[in-house]
Amino acid sequence: MSGPAAVTGWFEERAGLAGSVAVITGGAGGLGEAIVRDLAANGVRPAVIDIDRDAVAALASSLHDQGLDAIVRHGDARDPDALAALFDEVDERWERLDTLVNIVGGTFRSPFVDTKPKGWDALVRTNLSHVLHACSLAVPRMKNGGRGGSIINLTTIEAHRAAPGFAVYSAAKAAVEQFARTLAVEVAPDRIRVNNIAPDFVPTPNLERLAVGEHALVDPRSAAIAIPMGRVGHVHDISNCVVFLASGLSSFITGTTLHPDGGTLASSGWFNWPGHGWANYAPADVLERTADPVTDS
Repeated sequence: MSGPAAVTGWFEERAGLAGSVAVITGGAGGLGEAIVRDLAANGVRPAVIDIDRDAVAALASSLHDQGLDAIVRHGDARDPDALAALFDEVDERWERLDTLVNIVGGTFRSPFVDTKPKGWDALVRTNLSHVLHACSLAVPRMKNGGRGGSIINLTTIEAHRAAPGFAVYSAAKAAVEQFARTLAVEVAPDRIRVNNIAPDFVPTPNLERLAVGEHALVDPRSAAIAIPMGRVGHVHDISNCVVFLASGLSSFITGTTLHPDGGTLASSGWFNWPGHGWANYAPADVLERTADPVTDS
């Protein structure tokens, strides 16, 4: 057998993804679309719910044209009835569930003292509550299947560090992290694994909509300074992690978090300043260039 064929066979055998079924919340566009396509490329049958009607239509058409067995539905994963309906459709179509990927999330920038209870509730509902509901629907199905399963939550580096202007969002994402650890222990005897993926900056259309004016998110040109590996993330950096955690390659990994962030969390405030190297403070010449000009009165 030739080398490439042997490698392909090894991965397929170890991964065990072919013919499995995954529910993906928020999987029609951007990061979610990359995850769905990479899972499908490895033989996974995806069931997707997304609030973006145009993205849903485009993904459904594309997967159909490729002859892939998939369910793609327009709906709001934060709506318990819509989410339950998707799981019921999965039951009727395939009678199994192997993987759940929770992607839905969102935020807005504001100092905490300028936010109100209505905004807090919206952030918790968008970033935490639907994860609880999806897991409550997935776990009994995985238990009944007797094959185990994998639950994967997309969180953020902001669940692991301070996030000025995003206090409630970061708190909700941190709650997802701790929920996953505890659930992982509870369901481990049933061979159901629960893990998180916490990216840093991965440009997507949703993030670009946040990056406006003086509050723009990380400029890719600053990646060489702020991100140790010198570049921003790519959607496939994240989808690769999802494929790994969904597969048998991670069969003994649970209750943990992968950090595809180019080393940002590890650096924790250390920056690679051009001409200066690593420092956890701004060099004097940088401060001089950014200081407000002094005018005589």
